[in-house]
Amino acid sequence: MTAPPVLTLKDLQLTFGGTPLMTGAELQVAPGDRIGLVGRNGSGKSTLLKIAAGLVEPDAGERFVQPGRRVAYLSQEPDLSGFATLLEYAESGFAPGEDPFRARLILNDLGLSGDEDPRQVSGGEARRAALAHVLAPEPDILLLDEPTNHLDLPAIEWLEKLLASSRSAIVLISHDRRFLETLTRTTVWLDRGKARRLEKGFGAFEAWRDEILELEELERHKLNRQIAREQQWMHGGVTGRRKRNVRRVAELTAMRKQRAEARHVVGNAQMEASEARASGKLVIEARGISKSYDGRSIVNDFSVRIGRGDKIGLIGPNGAGKTTLLKMLIGELTPDSGMVRQGSNLETVTLDQHREALDPEVTLGAALTGGRGDTVTINGHPRHVASYMKDFLFLPEQVRSPLKVLSGGERARLLLARAFAKPSNFLVLDEPTNDLDLETLDLLQELISDYKGTALIVSHDRDFLDRTVTSVIMSEGHGGWLEYAGGYSDMLAQRHAVNDAFTETAASAPHTTAPSGSKSSGRTPDKKPKLKRKLSFKEKHALDTLPDQMAALEAEAANVAQELADPQLFTRDPARFTAKTNELAAVQEKLDAAEESWIELETLREELEG
Repeated sequence: MTAPPVLTLKDLQLTFGGTPLMTGAELQVAPGDRIGLVGRNGSGKSTLLKIAAGLVEPDAGERFVQPGRRVAYLSQEPDLSGFATLLEYAESGFAPGEDPFRARLILNDLGLSGDEDPRQVSGGEARRAALAHVLAPEPDILLLDEPTNHLDLPAIEWLEKLLASSRSAIVLISHDRRFLETLTRTTVWLDRGKARRLEKGFGAFEAWRDEILELEELERHKLNRQIAREQQWMHGGVTGRRKRNVRRVAELTAMRKQRAEARHVVGNAQMEASEARASGKLVIEARGISKSYDGRSIVNDFSVRIGRGDKIGLIGPNGAGKTTLLKMLIGELTPDSGMVRQGSNLETVTLDQHREALDPEVTLGAALTGGRGDTVTINGHPRHVASYMKDFLFLPEQVRSPLKVLSGGERARLLLARAFAKPSNFLVLDEPTNDLDLETLDLLQELISDYKGTALIVSHDRDFLDRTVTSVIMSEGHGGWLEYAGGYSDMLAQRHAVNDAFTETAASAPHTTAPSGSKSSGRTPDKKPKLKRKLSFKEKHALDTLPDQMAALEAEAANVAQELADPQLFTRDPARFTAKTNELAAVQEKLDAAEESWIELETLREELEG
């Protein structure tokens, strides 16, 4: 028997500034639920969560919480004012008489002592304290609005494990796909004022959403055809059988009203980067660079070579030195030792994680054009600023809106629009995914993947890294940095493979028996045993030649695909179309096998070289 809901929101109605935000939205939360609340920026997700928490009163509708059930709400911007320490704030989530020991425990797990002054902490530290505030009391219902904001990867993975084992029912808003896929078992899609529910986790959401939108488009097409038929009948004259004619006129009026009142789904952003001429083959070469602050090693003897077209991710805990390493690589910071050489013809565009300061009184149009006229130039083609704004989901009437009225998501889209309007062949993106909704994230991923230039990306978003980068530079602690082929998941697999290899080598090594009468030193070896074997000549040769083979196969696949792109080929020559289709499949199979072999050999090389 299904347990009754502990929280119910029914038929919510809410209007902001004359625009309906919710028109009958509903939500039910049962004990143990794991609900992902998704929707476009501005669809009302945060507002719905605030209504569920009792912080916002809807214009109409019902909110019911079972008596005695405790609801905890994590805001995107927690208010720490009035508390002397972070521990005091974290403990304020407990009811009188409860033991607040878990508050300090969670703070310590998150790297905080609890004695920090709330007035002097960073955004990440404030977010950690807010998490301790809501998680420590173990409430019946957890309402979490972007809980991974400002968290580094270790903290995100720690939070995943804690929530997975929690007894609380959870309603979660997040732009982190991997986080949603790991934790959710139900998905609620807030779309055009309604809340649609899917009894599956986020992994099944996007296919389900696309099916709904396709059905809506089909119904809209049918309605338009029906209206056209009725209009044609009307033009033929309203004569005879008057009652029937009056009914059809009324039906036509109703159909026109239905079409006029329909709320269409907001389109997707259409991002295009303005690309400069190609850079040289070498973009950045760093040899033995090091950097220390106050005796602490941030980067120690690091070397890397970045070529044209590479997409490199920088990852590591907060404070590990990602931004320091990034600035050294792009020439904004001089290393204490070592050298950094940059290639020729570099046109760099940077998106900083703190976002550039913009005058809040400047209009949206002026921010995109620099106050010079009303056009922007993208890849050599002038475009009216209002048209370019539409690509990033801004309305034409917003062209004269001051920046101070923009939401966090709109501001993020504006800064992407500004960055991509500048000609570049080298993108430097520091936390580019902050405040972007999932659909805009999709397009940013596509843009970076299709970008012909080079990209350096700092991000804590694991799914984003997996979809965009060709290699990952990972902090290993104490100033050590290592580059791994592939994305975040590939990096984890390679690290696990190295650890397994070390374990196997240690287990198979002969144990040395101490001579009779001697005492064991009791010391643990400082270093893990290293693998003894080296790459064979055949493996070395394959590692050297596979990249050229893959390039040749890619070119061959592109040529075949270009011929298949001819829309008349199948009609003109079906046999050739079939042959080319089979040829493309065979080439792609060879390319996949070559790439897999190269990744295996590259992983083996890194294991053997440590």
